[in-house]
Amino acid sequence: MPDPNSRRAFLISLGRAAALATIAPQVFAEAAGQFPPEITDIYRKSVVIDTLCAPFTSSDSLPDKAAIDTVRKSGITAINFTISGPTYEETVNNVAYIDALVEESPDVFMVVRQQSDIARAKSEGKIGIMPGFQYTQFLEADTSRIETFRRLGVRIMQLTYNNRSIFGDGCLEPSNAGLSKAGLRAVQRMNELGVAVDLSHSGYRTTSEAIAASKKPVLITHSGCASIYTHPRNKPDEVMKALADKGSYFGVYLMPYLVASPTVPTREHVINHVLGAINICGADHVGIGSDGSIQAISLSPEQKKAFDEDIARRKKLGIGAPGEDRYPYVPDVNGPDHMEVIAAELQKRGQPSSVIEKVLGTNFQRIIGEIWGTA
Repeated sequence: MPDPNSRRAFLISLGRAAALATIAPQVFAEAAGQFPPEITDIYRKSVVIDTLCAPFTSSDSLPDKAAIDTVRKSGITAINFTISGPTYEETVNNVAYIDALVEESPDVFMVVRQQSDIARAKSEGKIGIMPGFQYTQFLEADTSRIETFRRLGVRIMQLTYNNRSIFGDGCLEPSNAGLSKAGLRAVQRMNELGVAVDLSHSGYRTTSEAIAASKKPVLITHSGCASIYTHPRNKPDEVMKALADKGSYFGVYLMPYLVASPTVPTREHVINHVLGAINICGADHVGIGSDGSIQAISLSPEQKKAFDEDIARRKKLGIGAPGEDRYPYVPDVNGPDHMEVIAAELQKRGQPSSVIEKVLGTNFQRIIGEIWGTA
């Protein structure tokens, strides 16, 4: 099976590519004071959760003070941070990285292990880190590791990546074979342990069958609406409706798959998908999973070269999705204020504050409590 490392790992996982060091910290994309006062007020009061996001664009080392100061200003309450690597050992090391980050900056970060930790992060002005998995190979080899990593604080686990795994077919598998027996057992075990099942990269049948098999709500932490733009990474209406009927969560990503190539996505495309998801799922089930970072991406010549090399690598490994001929972010929703930008755009489209607050994070906060328990 080819290396499952995705663009996600390259960009923001924990810096297994040296090229990440070329991404520099930046200030907010929106200058201070440019948001309407009512949006600023809503944002400051809201629980803000990016359901797939890294704090930094960095290499293996802990961030410097400038990077921490930039991220601290984001107003984000919590993030689902991918820490899974291609091997068991690398993933354990990444768990240790999170512990070191919190130990180094306890006034900025904390680990979210239960639902009440999200409210505590908000009240204390910290960024709560929910360690999560996107890759499954080390779990496929030994499913007892689901419990092991759950005890280490990993309570969001994706069932498949783009290609086929022991658990089921990913979104790029042409056969669309669905959930396997091993995948069914994994869903059952995650339910028993209170681990959230993430189906973002799963194929249509795998997604539908896992939704049906799960006794608890499930997550699609980062995806888009296939009815707006048909793409393997985007979910069709019937899957999204089944997700909502299960009381589950759908996060819209900030990725080029929101629109056909060669168009570079903008905030308008993001909001189209958010409103599309609200129309399909209802306002109680939609949020944002950027698949990016809090810290802004700077497209220096070195960074462009690094992106180009990674796109070529993914294509060679067979894990690249259609449309990976554009850089993996939305340029005008890029940086520590990306969630506030989305809030302001939703207001422009006529969404009330109650819906904006749900999309910013209260939907995910509620649903993760139904999976983990409300302690």
